[in-house]
Amino acid sequence: MPVFTAHTPETAPAAARRAIEGVRNRFGWLPTPVALMAESPQLLAGFLAASAGFEQTTLAPLEREVVILTISTSHECHFCVALHTGKLTALGATPELVAALRASTALPEPRLEALRRFTLAVLHHRGAVPDDELDDFLAAGYLSRQALDVALGVGAYTMSTFANRLTRAPLDPPLADHAWTPAA
Repeated sequence: MPVFTAHTPETAPAAARRAIEGVRNRFGWLPTPVALMAESPQLLAGFLAASAGFEQTTLAPLEREVVILTISTSHECHFCVALHTGKLTALGATPELVAALRASTALPEPRLEALRRFTLAVLHHRGAVPDDELDDFLAAGYLSRQALDVALGVGAYTMSTFANRLTRAPLDPPLADHAWTPAA
């Protein structure tokens, strides 16, 4: 018995309608997780605002996607992994980089690997990253501001991955080519 409703712009709570219409216009279709999050207009607005803020950080687009895929695989969110695999591909990421991120293994580029490891440290230590792990991140050429930007990404994408898992959001057909299942 479904507990959560996948809303349309017509059935969504009034406070969520503009947001889901905006997402639908941006994607050309309404992702089911957004339709499900619309049940809580505050959750949807919070996620969209946090992810928009993350997009404005000083991390490059490829770096932001490394953060997102690291979070998504760690939280086992099949929807986010598929969606952001497509974004990585559109950014021209190498197949080796994409495969390593999807498998949660070391990345072929040392700087991006430092970013992946730092993202995992933020997740695993719930923000209380040990000095040596922060030092490794900074030694890779990242700035202290970017350590905080990673924290923003962790917050935004923890929100969405948890909501997607809670609502059991299915994979939408446009993402089928990037389907992902966690390793056993």
